Amino acid sequence: MAGRADSPRARYRAQTRAEIKEVAVRQLAAGGIEGVALLRIAKEIGMSGPALYRYFASRDDLLAELVLDAYRGAAAAVHGVDTGAGGRAALHALIRAYRAWAVERPHLYLLIQGTPVAGFTAPAETVREARSVLGPFLSVFARGRPLVSVDPLLAQMRVWLREEPEVASWVEQWTGQSAAADTALAGAVTTWSQMHGTVSLEITGQFTGMGHDPTTLLDVQTALLADTYQLP
Repeated sequence: MAGRADSPRARYRAQTRAEIKEVAVRQLAAGGIEGVALLRIAKEIGMSGPALYRYFASRDDLLAELVLDAYRGAAAAVHGVDTGAGGRAALHALIRAYRAWAVERPHLYLLIQGTPVAGFTAPAETVREARSVLGPFLSVFARGRPLVSVDPLLAQMRVWLREEPEVASWVEQWTGQSAAADTALAGAVTTWSQMHGTVSLEITGQFTGMGHDPTTLLDVQTALLADTYQLP
């Protein structure tokens, strides 16, 4: 019975792991990745160092959980957007929702999109969680009709789809239109790179003195993306 997911022991373990992660996130917000220290976490929650290691084997083990949680939080932000109408309005809403998540939680944004942690390898599940964030963007671009200038990227996306069945399955899950898979993937990839360029500059305070604000730049970039893919 002790091994059941709903047993008292299992519930206590889940609660303790959640508490450890909450303290770690506060440390991350206060001092960056370097500020996350297992012994300090143990002291704050009234636990011995050896006892804490029963919940997370190492700092990297804990960071892996925080990375997954960060992607899940970002996914929740964009999945909460109503994209039923599709087109330009949906793209604007998705990008704004992602930016709002990042601005509200810059420490988590930088954990997954900032400078890689030396020696740290993200868990395999990271790919799945990251794709979940991009999913709604795929459905928006599936209705696009890209300009000729996008042809080189479309060609590369078709190769990727052909050579990676998991990618093809992921795109089909969000679009349901195999014929539009290359367009959907190209649009999502283009948006991802442009959006992160602007959001990263904002999060790291690089817009100071540049004569414009990041939201205006994001709106202009979104309009250009919509024009490039001729979104309705």
